[in-house]
Amino acid sequence: MNDYLKPGRFIDSDHPAVIAFAKEKAAGKSDRERAVSLYYAVRDGIRYNPFQNFMSDDVYRGSTCLERGQGWCVPKAALLAACLRSIRIPARVGFADVKNHLTSPELTKRMGTDLFVFHGYCDVLLEGKWVKATPAFNLGLCTKFRVKPLEFDGTEDSIFHPFDQDNRKHMEYVANRGTYADVPVELIKRTFQQTYPDYYNLGPDAAKESFAPA
Repeated sequence: MNDYLKPGRFIDSDHPAVIAFAKEKAAGKSDRERAVSLYYAVRDGIRYNPFQNFMSDDVYRGSTCLERGQGWCVPKAALLAACLRSIRIPARVGFADVKNHLTSPELTKRMGTDLFVFHGYCDVLLEGKWVKATPAFNLGLCTKFRVKPLEFDGTEDSIFHPFDQDNRKHMEYVANRGTYADVPVELIKRTFQQTYPDYYNLGPDAAKESFAPA
């Protein structure tokens, strides 16, 4: 269990900015209440942007995601896990492959597919059981694309909805890639490079592109 409480290279719960953010945003008396408040702080306080320099280790790190105010599912999950560990709530990251049937034409063109490998989420130990929390899509993005925001109450898994607000097919989970004490960056990089050779090489200025409102 200690592995899910101690700082990692990418789940850097000992980073001063992460500690300060968690201290400010963790509201409530119970671990569950504090975990819920941190979930919403990361979900909506950090803008989702899938255009990143995937070759750089920094873009997978929780503190970097916080510093830049943006990231995609993997660093947002790492940030939430880091915040939780900083207040002594066990947390880890989990991964799955998902098909996004409503992904934007621009993103599909860049990726060459609607399959998202190594979609990241946070797994939190609350009241004796592991609960999935997916803080990827901020509320502004959900509103723009008419997808249902993911809510989290600390008792039930928060995972992508299969249908959007207009009952169109949205997310489909196709494979489980397991849970980790820290982000398996080298494995993700290799898989991204094999699956998305062009998308993986977007370069250092990739995050300057605007994907959706905050």
